[in-house]
Amino acid sequence: MQACLYLATAPKSNAAYVAQKSAWRSARDTGSLMPPMNIVNAPTKLMKNLGYGKGYAYDHDAEDGFSGDNYWPDDMTPATFYTPVERGFEAKIAERIAYWNKLRAERA
Repeated sequence: MQACLYLATAPKSNAAYVAQKSAWRSARDTGSLMPPMNIVNAPTKLMKNLGYGKGYAYDHDAEDGFSGDNYWPDDMTPATFYTPVERGFEAKIAERIAYWNKLRAERA
């Protein structure tokens, strides 16, 4: 019951829904692209020799828990699917995303 009351009174946003639809549209338009080699698992010696996983930056090892690594396929321009609204908890999410974008730009 408390969860129902919280959800009923929480600030409303369809930002996640819009992001999902945008991501689906992008997937439909770009097809199945190979992820960058640095994030592809290399469970065999052959795959390691081919460069799979080379240069992978483990977020948990970064001082602030954020490597800023690129996870976009080489043949795809990075995109922003989720844009939080400036109300409710999404305002805090927007701050966190802005912080990550700042770190990413500094590390580029």
